[in-house]
Amino acid sequence: MSDNRSGGSAPTVLRIVLGRRLRTLREQAGVSFEDAARAIEVTPLTVRRIEKAEVGLRIPYVRELLHTYGVPEPEIDDFLGLAREANQPGWWYSYRDVLPEWFKAYVSLESEASVIRLYEPHYVPGLLQTHDYAAALLHVGFPNEPKEEIDRRVSLRLRRQDLLTKPDAPTVWAILDETVLRRPVGGAEVMRAQIDRLIEALARPKVRIQIMPVSVGAHPGAFGPFHHFRFGFSELPDVVYTENLTGAVYVDRPEDVVSYLEVLDRMSVQAEPVARTRDILGELRKEL
Repeated sequence: MSDNRSGGSAPTVLRIVLGRRLRTLREQAGVSFEDAARAIEVTPLTVRRIEKAEVGLRIPYVRELLHTYGVPEPEIDDFLGLAREANQPGWWYSYRDVLPEWFKAYVSLESEASVIRLYEPHYVPGLLQTHDYAAALLHVGFPNEPKEEIDRRVSLRLRRQDLLTKPDAPTVWAILDETVLRRPVGGAEVMRAQIDRLIEALARPKVRIQIMPVSVGAHPGAFGPFHHFRFGFSELPDVVYTENLTGAVYVDRPEDVVSYLEVLDRMSVQAEPVARTRDILGELRKEL
């Protein structure tokens, strides 16, 4: 994954991890790009693209590269098993008709993250939305699409929420601007149900929600929404995702990621504590 990019085909997280492992094995073996390329009869550029997860992991290529790098046979078998798994399309493949190319990487990152921290100044995050809230937002975002397409998009969004019920569910720490909860989406009934969903989410041991009061005034995250992902793979660095109208940017350069983390930490101090969130949500619900 590059430091900043939008568009392009999105590899699965496992393919990114294995590509980085291949790079490490090559470097440890003292094998150049040119020598690795000769071993599998391709160009050095192809080896680079394999390591950067820009192409699929062709099993014959991977096997020969591992032999070239001096990897023991039992470890080769294990690696190839992971490579076959990495080559399988993600669960979201069946939604490819309504999933923007630039968002595929996001779904892959979200599915494999161990920690997800985010700031949302406009809307409830997709992982915590109700069906009706999501449908109301998507009708606004895609006003010319038929109901069937909107239903598919809602289904995709709700399917993403399955990761919250997995035994190894990620920690989700969301900071929501107060305006998120005061902005009427779909009407009062939809908003009441959405607030109820957020209250229910607080019962999950790995979900933390903080509210940033309007009274705080200016704060370091006011430039826009962003999501930070951390993973259980040493080969994969933290990644920050930001979105615009027609694409997205994925940031993984450490010095840039640290800047976002510092903002999240500062905002978590300015926002209401997690212990207050349930009461705040209850008060806002009564106003609807």
